[in-house]
Amino acid sequence: MKRQAWVLLAAMSVLWGIPYLFIKIALTELSPPVVVLGRTLIAVLVLLPLAYRRGALGALRGKWTAIGALSLLHVVAPQLLITYGEIHISSSLTALLLASQPLLIAVLALRFDASERAGSRKLLGLFVGLVGVAAVVGFDLGGGDRLELVGAGLVLLAGASYAGATTLVKKKLSDVPPLGVVVGTTGIASVLLLPAGLLAAPTTLPGLDASAAVLALGLLSTALAFLVYYKLIALAGAGSAALVSYTSPAVAVLLGVLLLAEPLTPATIIGFALILLGSWLATRKPTPIPTAPPTTTAPSVTAPAPASASASRQPALTR
Repeated sequence: MKRQAWVLLAAMSVLWGIPYLFIKIALTELSPPVVVLGRTLIAVLVLLPLAYRRGALGALRGKWTAIGALSLLHVVAPQLLITYGEIHISSSLTALLLASQPLLIAVLALRFDASERAGSRKLLGLFVGLVGVAAVVGFDLGGGDRLELVGAGLVLLAGASYAGATTLVKKKLSDVPPLGVVVGTTGIASVLLLPAGLLAAPTTLPGLDASAAVLALGLLSTALAFLVYYKLIALAGAGSAALVSYTSPAVAVLLGVLLLAEPLTPATIIGFALILLGSWLATRKPTPIPTAPPTTTAPSVTAPAPASASASRQPALTR
């Protein structure tokens, strides 16, 4: 990938490495529909005036079908699935299941996008990175009861929805300014989520912690994150952009170590190394096969032209 793409991937790793904790905090006082509606409303309210001033909304003409599909695949469905799923499973398991996105994109590429089809080196990198995620977040599979299996299934469906959305952006919306795409998708998502959010609204105002968590989810993990992510897809492709599902859990764990004094285990360090190695392998361009220089044939030697008609009737001499 280009240097700019690596910078965007690093930024995405932070922006999507912090929501796991914020979602848990918000769910202590708010229901999943309210949390998702809150973050999408905040995003569209902040970005709509900016998009209007920059004329980004005009670029959506003729793209509303794709924008509507993207709002379902990248906002409404996955955020509801993740938020409901985190009620029953840990944040670490959520991160591990969402890390299936690059592999799911490779599967979708077999049918929808030949340019994203994974060769042997890329597949090796994806599996190495997934093992790294597992080492970083741990294998906290819980007791395996029915509710935990349901929660895990919901998050896995969210990962599949994200994979489909990433492929859709590259195929249909890579030529649209990210600002217009984000405003369009979050605007439609807010309208779709409004009835459920109103029905599940709390009877009292939430506390400061829950309110701050929703505000951070809206400003950082939705508005800013989607702007960066869609730019990254246009710059590096769907598969490379989806590697954020490997790097963001690592950032989440690293922030826990730095800010919350959580332990840094050898398995975590090994996991970090595997994530970096897997990401490098998955994004490294294949070495071009050198082509052999064209073969040259020795110039043929022709007999000198006969000096006379009688000489031309003599047999030619060869060397």
